[in-house]
Amino acid sequence: MAAGRERILDTAYELFSKHGTRAIGVDRIIAEAGTAKMTLYRNFASKDELIVAFLAAREERWTRGWLQAEVGRRAHSPAERLLAIFDVFGEWFALPDFEGCSFINVMLELTDRDAPGRVASVEHLSVIREFLAGLASEAGVADPEAFARQWHILMKGSIVAAAEGDVLAAARAKELGALLMSARSSIPGA
Repeated sequence: MAAGRERILDTAYELFSKHGTRAIGVDRIIAEAGTAKMTLYRNFASKDELIVAFLAAREERWTRGWLQAEVGRRAHSPAERLLAIFDVFGEWFALPDFEGCSFINVMLELTDRDAPGRVASVEHLSVIREFLAGLASEAGVADPEAFARQWHILMKGSIVAAAEGDVLAAARAKELGALLMSARSSIPGA
């Protein structure tokens, strides 16, 4: 049963990442996963539950496994890690299959504020802000929570700008980030 669950989740992950959750129905997921409808519903009680599982997988694979790991690999000081986010984003934005941020996409697709996928998206976005607040705190920022929200706006804005076709979105956000850090003169090296 675990193999069927993983196959369904992996298929949903690929499809939801590329096409969004609204455009992809369970019949397509079942067909592409090569499983029976009963297998899907034995593992996920509803499409909403599958969307929530997809978002959890996205946090694990994308937020932690890729973004945080890559930022940590590229930079050592907290201030450098904050700026390195935009270097990583620049490479991501240049990929031919750049799909944008699934958390933002799902949140915007699901207009019902109580929809499980929308609630999960908001929660996963807050995990990213917690990561940013941790870096800001390590860097000596006086109000790490407020700084994390500002930095997250730069991140989300750059993702949307890249989706619009701005090939310099990450570089522009990095430049604004450097200005934000210099305005917070308590950050060493800023």
